[in-house]
Amino acid sequence: MEYSSTTLIAITVVLVFVAAVSVWFSLTMAAAEGAVARVTRSSLNNLILEVQTDSETSQFLKMKKIDRIHLVQRLISNRYATAGSCAFFRVACNVIDGVLVASLASIWGAELWVGLLAGFLFAAIVAVVSVLVRPRTAGMAKPVDSLLSHSRTVSIVVWLTPFARLGSDKNGGKTGRRSKNDDLSDDEELEKIQLEQGKAAIDRLVESNEFDPEVSEMLRNVLTLSDTLTREIMVPRTDMICMERDTTLSAALKLFSRSGFSRVPVIGEDMDDLVGVAYLKDAVRATAFNPAALDRQVETIVRQPMLVPESKPVDDLFHEMQRSRQHVAVVVDEYGGIAGMVTIEDALEQIVGELEDEHDRTQRSEPEKIGDNKWKMPARTPIADLEEIFEIDIDEDDVDTVYGLLTKILGRVPIVGASAVTRGLKLTAVDSAGRRKKVSTIVVEPAHVEGDEEDGKTSEEDGEPSADEDKTASKE
Repeated sequence: MEYSSTTLIAITVVLVFVAAVSVWFSLTMAAAEGAVARVTRSSLNNLILEVQTDSETSQFLKMKKIDRIHLVQRLISNRYATAGSCAFFRVACNVIDGVLVASLASIWGAELWVGLLAGFLFAAIVAVVSVLVRPRTAGMAKPVDSLLSHSRTVSIVVWLTPFARLGSDKNGGKTGRRSKNDDLSDDEELEKIQLEQGKAAIDRLVESNEFDPEVSEMLRNVLTLSDTLTREIMVPRTDMICMERDTTLSAALKLFSRSGFSRVPVIGEDMDDLVGVAYLKDAVRATAFNPAALDRQVETIVRQPMLVPESKPVDDLFHEMQRSRQHVAVVVDEYGGIAGMVTIEDALEQIVGELEDEHDRTQRSEPEKIGDNKWKMPARTPIADLEEIFEIDIDEDDVDTVYGLLTKILGRVPIVGASAVTRGLKLTAVDSAGRRKKVSTIVVEPAHVEGDEEDGKTSEEDGEPSADEDKTASKE
């Protein structure tokens, strides 16, 4: 078909304009696709509160902003369908670009192979530009702002692609990937994905030697705080130093001085009868200018204790102690009994490592190699250390220490000489300490006896533990 020169120029201008718009729209959809995956409901709710409390903005503008935020909330109600719609139009625009250039070459009389080559090259150039501009990265950097600015365009795209919702509608609004994590909310799953991405990014930085190893370790520790539970860092109740409610302030001051602790729990009839926490500064304030107060009971100065569950993640514990300005908390188990005690220093040590000053007692000893692949470990050695030393996966969620692992395998409280085998390792209790004669040292070595790979296999009968060994609390 022959075209006049004027018509040919007009068609060329229109096709070039449509191709340019298509390239822009493709980049916009890529940015929106990246933003949809990062916007959370909580961030939008916080933004609504900010808009409502902004005294410098008129009511009309507030309503317009809030309406747009509500539009974004509807878009992320099924974020996977929205992202699918954006991806469809992004790919479609790239295809249309190639077709338009091929058509343009054909209109100007080029041969078929020349038109196809021109379309292919233009589509490749657009793909290179997309890589260089990185619109997805821009959308991920400021997801809320990016999605708000393109909210109306994205809503039209979603309306034009109802088939994008079919895959998720079969699972009640969830994709196959979501169905594996039905117990997680939408925001929780997104947070989990971002946490894994953060860990991977830190690993890449460490491998490139761009950070000091100690800084890298602290960054890793920050990201793993949410995976660490309070019971993993607390001082167990068997190691807690407590005082009874009728203890005099004079005796309390001596206990503070002897133990080196400035905060000590006060109990009643037993460890689970928690009265409060006594502070050294309160005892000094009460007795410094009033010697007669030395005969008062410590119960008169106790403070209300902060109680936290043992299943609380360490990052939440740290923030709660910051907000409440509490430096010590008593940990309770699922039955309401006292499980242990934790301080804000324990939480900080999960990030920066052990913190000691000139008044601290010597920290627990570290695992010691005593033979060929044979180690002597303190009873409170974390299972993670055991896994790292022997390069195995214990996979025990209900115990945290080597002593707890041995106790679980035996099914009773271990005594010196007791041994058991698990995951090809033989654990043997070799030493005890304290008034209760609790096992303090455990030797771990590979099991070489035939059949030792069976969990719980013991090398000897240990007998029944004494009544003292069954106690779960000690008082001083």
